Amino acid sequence: MTFEIDIEAWPNGDWDALAQAALAAVSQVEPALANQRLENSLLFTSDAQVHALNKQWRDKDKPTNVLSFPMIAREDLLTMDSDGPPAMLGDLAIAYETCAREATEKGVSLEDHTAHLIIHGLLHLAGHDHETSPNDADVMEALEITALASMGIANPYSDNDSR
Repeated sequence: MTFEIDIEAWPNGDWDALAQAALAAVSQVEPALANQRLENSLLFTSDAQVHALNKQWRDKDKPTNVLSFPMIAREDLLTMDSDGPPAMLGDLAIAYETCAREATEKGVSLEDHTAHLIIHGLLHLAGHDHETSPNDADVMEALEITALASMGIANPYSDNDSR
């Protein structure tokens, strides 16, 4: 998969390299994301922009940490041939202020929390959903933990049981 990355409202950092590392890690636990035909956009932006997107597309009048907008159904993703024209998997948007606040609250680095949110968002684009059932939440959480561990990032769920 390839990323088109746009950084609008984030501090200086190598966010492109972090996104590529997160993609490599999640592709190990969700092989469908390793398909070279796939393209994805990733927007590093502000709470205000994510708030507007969340209100427009999800009818939720608040910011959130990451938004995922899938463009391929999971069934189609799983049966997609590796040969052929590019296919847009979807779009991700990550809100800086919410991400930074959550990282501080969790006592983790902004980079580690951002990697977690990228992995979480990519799993949503791949058709995983922690809100459909407790079992689906457990599956998605386990994939996140494994992908993050491959990056040397600790289990973000070890101190709580919230999703």
